[in-house]
Amino acid sequence: MDFGLVLQTDPPASAVVSLMRRAERHGFRYGWTFDSAVLWQEPFVIHSRILEHTRALTVGPMVTNPVTRSWEVTASTFATLNDMYGNRTVCGIGRGDSALRVAGRPPTTLARLGEAMRAIRDLAEGREARVDGRSIRIPWVRDGRLPVWMAAYGPKALALAGREADGFILQLADPALTEWMIRSVRRAAEEAGRDPAELTICVAAPAYVGDDLAHAREQCRWFGGMVGNHVADLVSRYGEHSDAVPEALTAYIKAREGYDYRHHGRAGNPSTEFVPDEIVDRFCLLGPAGAHTEKLLALRDLGVDQFALYAMHDAKEATVDAYGSEVIPAVNG
Repeated sequence: MDFGLVLQTDPPASAVVSLMRRAERHGFRYGWTFDSAVLWQEPFVIHSRILEHTRALTVGPMVTNPVTRSWEVTASTFATLNDMYGNRTVCGIGRGDSALRVAGRPPTTLARLGEAMRAIRDLAEGREARVDGRSIRIPWVRDGRLPVWMAAYGPKALALAGREADGFILQLADPALTEWMIRSVRRAAEEAGRDPAELTICVAAPAYVGDDLAHAREQCRWFGGMVGNHVADLVSRYGEHSDAVPEALTAYIKAREGYDYRHHGRAGNPSTEFVPDEIVDRFCLLGPAGAHTEKLLALRDLGVDQFALYAMHDAKEATVDAYGSEVIPAVNG
């Protein structure tokens, strides 16, 4: 199993670069950042510094969207980084949450997302693509490679990921829900004539190593609120009781009253008080290192290829170090 580190691009950027270097020394192979231009610093600028100061780390956004940048700009940015540092990027992409909603815009449609994924991949790899009805190509790209991994929760999004994406990003670590969603993605891939085994499966969730479970929960409760934004979209589309979406995913947002993006992705987020302990325990990895190892082995058995660790809490360095010294060797040893 591969391991990735996910960070927000809070200033100073040097701290983000330093923690990514620390993660690589501890056996992490991927470095991810949030992408929300109003809330945090511009990630692709920082990606360039991360690539410069690491040896082999693969870097990308978790996740970008097809709206805040034009597709040719996104593709050219990835292609430039790949040309400079040797095809060490991955494009995590979704319909958009904080990057759009904080500016008063809704997430894009799945149809538009599908078009964007194809165009960004083709352009970044030097092929011609259609952008807003016009065929274009980036002529200077040589031997570029850009895997496109799509974040999804709902049945239509999961189907699109299976049909079109190189990888699937699931932002929660509940084994039962992970199994259901992987099955949905792989079924869609098979129906599209693809080999389901060729899709990379990435689970992303907060991890906090330590014995004080109550404190760890409070540091990671924000994640249930972040996921709840997407779940609320699913409930509005499919209803509270629908065979299309497991109740194990939707039931917990009944007490949700709204969401303030000023606190997005941060410990102590007041918009996440509705998230119960049970959801924090299911969606995240908490407790001593052995508990993390046990859950990761279960996820690996379900077909998860990478665990990307959200480190938005007060023990970033300690958790990265614990993964490097205890968890990663136990999972892959």
